Amino acid sequence: MIIQNQVLAQADPELALVQAQLRRLDPGGQRFAAVLRDTIDQLLNGEVTGRYDWKSLFKTEKTHAGTVVEINLQREFAFDDGVDMDYRISGVDVDCKYSQQFGGWMIPPEAVGHLCLLVWADDCRSLWSAGLLRIAPELLNGGSNRDMKLTIKAEHRTKILWLWRDAELPENTLLHMDPDDREAVFAQKSGQARLNELFRRAQRRRIGRNVVRTVAQQKDYMKRVRGNGGSRSSLSREGIIIMGDYRAHQEIARQLALPVPQEGDFVSARIVRSVPGDSRPCAVIDGCSWTLAESGDPVITAPLLPVHTASAATEM
Repeated sequence: MIIQNQVLAQADPELALVQAQLRRLDPGGQRFAAVLRDTIDQLLNGEVTGRYDWKSLFKTEKTHAGTVVEINLQREFAFDDGVDMDYRISGVDVDCKYSQQFGGWMIPPEAVGHLCLLVWADDCRSLWSAGLLRIAPELLNGGSNRDMKLTIKAEHRTKILWLWRDAELPENTLLHMDPDDREAVFAQKSGQARLNELFRRAQRRRIGRNVVRTVAQQKDYMKRVRGNGGSRSSLSREGIIIMGDYRAHQEIARQLALPVPQEGDFVSARIVRSVPGDSRPCAVIDGCSWTLAESGDPVITAPLLPVHTASAATEM
């Protein structure tokens, strides 16, 4: 794909300019992925609706997704408004098209001759892609819809210059949980009890802020995670710690070989005291060495995690 991208970029100097700028703004694609994750969560509106599955959206909400992606990408990257298209990137007009179905981008007649930023995300597969294509009439299928929008012929998708292809979309934990565990979470009567059950059952994986919001369904949902009566206090008696995006918490997660919580994330895990000769990864917490608990390990009260006032994202 690298060689193919080089050939495509060399054949179209404007495409090369836009590719270089997008890569400069987001070398690893993390910002792009975060926008897509946040956009899907915004449409689900879990705090109000309790929804966590794209399939539960109304048809009008799914249709609106493309506009929301376009707006949120412009807000994140501060793209200038285009003259004829959505954006102006490195002096080049670029239209933005999003599809929940790969290859389903709807191209308007006015985009012919222009560059399109083609975006796709699949929450069920936790994947996303984004690429650039110069739209030409011969690349498009015929169509009969009223607004004259057309799709790209499957055989011409090889002409897309991929910025990111099948990249990892931050996981929608509720969607990918074991159904029995998810049912047990939502069976709890209060927001606090639901959060406790979530951190109890979804251990050793990142749990995003929107998942917490959806499960708690309360305005003060973040307070329900912390100590002083939140899930950290409630679950500590079961030996469970809940790490957030603080630097110290991230370091503990690294030492325990757990997924490292990113901005707005939490990772829960049951831990026990580490003993000499134990080969499992360990971390020093509150002056003692701890390791991840296995099913046969005794349940002991978890130590207090370091307290910080700023996340790693804030500190950087």
